[in-house]
Amino acid sequence: MRLVFAGTPRVAADTLTRLLADGGHEVAAVLTRPDAPQGRSSRPVPSPVAQLAAEHGIEVLRPTRASDPALAARLAELAPDCCPVVAYGGLIPRRLLDLPRHGWVNVHFSLLPRWRGAAPVQHAILAGDEVTGVTVFELVEALDAGPVLASAEYRLTPAETSGEALDALQELGAKELIRTLDGLAAGTITAVPQPEDGVTLAPKLTVPSARIDWTRPAAEISRQVRANNPSPVAWTELDEERFRVLLAVPADGDGDLAPGELRAGKRSVLVGTGSGPLELLVVQPSGRRPTAAADWGRGLRGERRFA
Repeated sequence: MRLVFAGTPRVAADTLTRLLADGGHEVAAVLTRPDAPQGRSSRPVPSPVAQLAAEHGIEVLRPTRASDPALAARLAELAPDCCPVVAYGGLIPRRLLDLPRHGWVNVHFSLLPRWRGAAPVQHAILAGDEVTGVTVFELVEALDAGPVLASAEYRLTPAETSGEALDALQELGAKELIRTLDGLAAGTITAVPQPEDGVTLAPKLTVPSARIDWTRPAAEISRQVRANNPSPVAWTELDEERFRVLLAVPADGDGDLAPGELRAGKRSVLVGTGSGPLELLVVQPSGRRPTAAADWGRGLRGERRFA
């Protein structure tokens, strides 16, 4: 089939790489978000999808708004059979949804209808889900509500961060997307409506929501840390400066540490929570690079507490 691929971040570029390597379908163009300022210079930088497309000589469409009439006109000229979507980052208006013969098919990193929204992997970890997955579905105007074309389960491990899980899910999602496109081309795949029950929402995580409340149970804080890694990163305050926590696990024993109270040993750093100690594994003090918590803890002196 003739495709226009819509996506923006690295996870989308990785999927596009797999699609191009597969070679079963022609990617006529990509639709991505406009170049965004990065670094201290704030110089506009093309998205990972735009960079990959340029390397392969593929046309790049980057409108400020997907509702731009010029985009609709160009898509009509390109006449795609289908538009696969992976984390594009914008709403696709009705007039565009109706253009391709096989519609727009979106790769979503959860088992819909659970965790509709921008951060499904993070919310699955926050909630303590043991199983999540990927869903390929027909894009409709309602948020992640279209009928399902394919899905596959993925079992989360107890220490997995959202970044690690997303890497694994991207691989799984790319396979399911290619299988879906092949099925659409052959006329062998049928969309199934999502169930009305079981809908949960997964809004984007924010820096304020990533602040650690040390009165919560250790297991919940550990999941919060994993869910917010690599972004926006769970944090607290030490000596009135922001202190990031990148990895932490519940420690054995009930402990005698008050919530937020620190105790550094020779090989570990413990902090009190609402249900026993949490062992810090990787931390990032203000103005420094991430480091092993045990190495950082050797410099602690006296009673210290996170705020």
